[in-house]
Amino acid sequence: MRNLVETIKAPFLALAGPARLVNVETVDNRGRRRFCGQALVTGAALATLGATQGCTVSTSGNVTTATLNVAKVVAYGQAGLNMLGTLTTLAAAFPALTTYATAGAAIETTLSAALTAFETAAGSSVSVSYDDTSYKTAIDSILADLQQADTVAANALSGAGSALSDSAKSTLSTGLSAIRTVVSVFQAALAGTSAGQLAMSEAQALRTLHVAQPR
Repeated sequence: MRNLVETIKAPFLALAGPARLVNVETVDNRGRRRFCGQALVTGAALATLGATQGCTVSTSGNVTTATLNVAKVVAYGQAGLNMLGTLTTLAAAFPALTTYATAGAAIETTLSAALTAFETAAGSSVSVSYDDTSYKTAIDSILADLQQADTVAANALSGAGSALSDSAKSTLSTGLSAIRTVVSVFQAALAGTSAGQLAMSEAQALRTLHVAQPR
């Protein structure tokens, strides 16, 4: 049998539909790998993994191995916190944004708590098994808060945009495009689907929201 080896980059593995058994590894912040067990991963999820960076998935024969860096999830969460922080900063100069900034501050509190819970559960490394409730609950919470950050930013732009300077409006609009990109990529990775047409690349979105691209 011909030995097939392929390498793909992505943040996580999604579990849905017809699946294949894969070996799962984690990598800590020193680059050390640890075998975590096995999980079922769909072919669609493996294809989707090629769209983003953060995890290496390799297939040799009938064995697929996935290696995940927890920093990717943290980067997405930090992007949300920075988007909400931008809204707070703009509200200090434009009172019309105050109501939206107040709503954003509440989201910021829950998002920060979800990130802390995730990092505590993960330690220096994390299993890619999205079915593991130790991680799934925190990941779902982070995604939900990012979606709310998207919503409050969109509401602020549509509800108070006319009261903003051109510069402030541009900052908020660009930030909204960036957080929507982050949310889309995050959702696609968890669902094992394509993120579709994005306003900007994942790397551009993270840079826009002042988050370093995880290695």
